[in-house]
Amino acid sequence: MLGRGRNPSAIFVHLLMVFAAILVSTSFTVGAAITRELDPVVLTFIRFTLAAAIFGPFVHFRYGLRFSFPLFLRCALISGCLVIFFCCMFLSLRYTSALNTSVIFALVPSISGGYAIIINGERLGRGQLLALVCGMVGVVWVIFRGDPAQLLAMEWNQGDVIFLGGCFAMGLYTPLVKLLHRGESMAVITFWVLVTGSFWLLAFAGGNLSAVAWESVPVFAWLGIGYLAVFTTIITFFLTQYAVPYLGPTKVMAYSYLYPGFVLLLDLALGHGLPPLRVIPGVLVVLAAMFFLQSHQQKKRK
Repeated sequence: MLGRGRNPSAIFVHLLMVFAAILVSTSFTVGAAITRELDPVVLTFIRFTLAAAIFGPFVHFRYGLRFSFPLFLRCALISGCLVIFFCCMFLSLRYTSALNTSVIFALVPSISGGYAIIINGERLGRGQLLALVCGMVGVVWVIFRGDPAQLLAMEWNQGDVIFLGGCFAMGLYTPLVKLLHRGESMAVITFWVLVTGSFWLLAFAGGNLSAVAWESVPVFAWLGIGYLAVFTTIITFFLTQYAVPYLGPTKVMAYSYLYPGFVLLLDLALGHGLPPLRVIPGVLVVLAAMFFLQSHQQKKRK
């Protein structure tokens, strides 16, 4: 199990973030498939509590579950950002598409970078700021397959606006992890983030839980929630929080530039066809932007 007792290689941490990006990209498609079956807050509550119940025994036997109010409070601040984001995500997917949300999510690295400057004192040079902008442009280019007409045809609906609000909350996630981490194992942090997130969601969803017709929730929705709880909650939360102390908030969030590309690959796997060759320039711009951000900051650390 990954831990803080040893320093991993930079390549290893980057590979972990690529794996996390693959997992997160699937959440847009899965979330779109199940969001109409349950209230968004209730759905997120089940996701968090199920993830905490699954992950709790491991953390207990490996690290112990000693309650600490300062740790609980710090994790509550972190989970608050996630709760707002996921509730906005599931609600927005009732009105917009998984593709639209993955495009809008490309704004998060830039939002997170702005927060990191204020909260963490992270310094971004002109080249890094330019790389963030270029990466965002490259992502949009890929999503709209190099066709300006498709980009201009994208109409902002209620769901897009809701998700954009969630992205501003999500941008706080990695800066807060770096600010509030006090050397605890990231497995412990992940568990308490899930627990405190469940408390936030219980406060929001309490009145709706009794109104849910649990027996009418289809099996595929439960399977989707189980997938989200394990793969795109426990694993991705842990990997992201694990990487932040080594890579920094902006560097970690830059991996979200990969989400729309992975969404397209998932579409391909589902039989939606290959993208046109004109998307290649966008792919190259995204890769160049990510490479610049990672290599520039790595040099700065040495």
